[in-house]
Amino acid sequence: MTTPDLNLLITLDAVLAEGSVARAARRLHLSPSAMSRALARLRETTGDPLLVRAGRGLVPTPRAAELRERVSQLVSEAQAVLRPAHGVDLRTLERTFTLRTSEGFVECFGPALLARIGEQAPGVRLCFLQKPDKDSKGLRDGTIDFETGVVEPSTAPELYTQALFRDHYVGVVRAGHPLARGKITAARYAAGRHILVSRVGAERDMIDDALLSLGLERKIVTIVGGFSTAVGLARVSDLIACVPQRHTANLRQGLHSFALPVPTEAFTVSLLWHPRFAADPAHLWLRGVMREVCAESTDLAKSG
Repeated sequence: MTTPDLNLLITLDAVLAEGSVARAARRLHLSPSAMSRALARLRETTGDPLLVRAGRGLVPTPRAAELRERVSQLVSEAQAVLRPAHGVDLRTLERTFTLRTSEGFVECFGPALLARIGEQAPGVRLCFLQKPDKDSKGLRDGTIDFETGVVEPSTAPELYTQALFRDHYVGVVRAGHPLARGKITAARYAAGRHILVSRVGAERDMIDDALLSLGLERKIVTIVGGFSTAVGLARVSDLIACVPQRHTANLRQGLHSFALPVPTEAFTVSLLWHPRFAADPAHLWLRGVMREVCAESTDLAKSG
């Protein structure tokens, strides 16, 4: 049996990632003719055309679409294995790490995280980007180093994950709001005017399902895309917001927070990154710093 040329995996990864023979050639620093010959070998080896013409462009075949994630992961892991495992001098390290996360995470953990980084690696800079969706393209193409979020079945399977902390939802209203006094029953809660947080414009969530099981329905008067906006509206109105307790601890200063009168599931917030950075010493160091900062914040919250 002929041993397959494993170098073809690198070529296949480039072709599938770029969706263009010309762009794949530039990525691998090959001439167009050399790239065409490599593609011909790939087609012969896989028994599939991989890319077929559609109008003026090329589209992947079903086989190519099936292979894309597996090949990307194989190449990333191979590169990590072959990368020299040198240590890193944090005092002289100069690098910008990009973290895609929520505003609440930055508000809650950002100050301690930046202080810790400044002490250990003064040349390191963090770039925080908002997280409007769950698209993992930035992690895959290397433009984003980390992302925080809840790991779901739809999360890209090749991503590495690390649990940071557990969180749960609480209600929040302005100081002096009627719900700031007395026992909050499900009926009192449902009778108020509510803010719903949804990045995709959904019109109900798990709170509505829990109330419905009790024969209750709340009035949602506005839908917003983020928890910081919800907290801001609750601060200056009689609207009721439902937000993650840990994520919004600093945002809720001066407001009245309360346990929800209906059950909701707690959830784990994790750190996600692509396998290409698994063995990177600086990346590994920063992952540890983030884990430590979140753990220390959890301990403070419990002791408080």
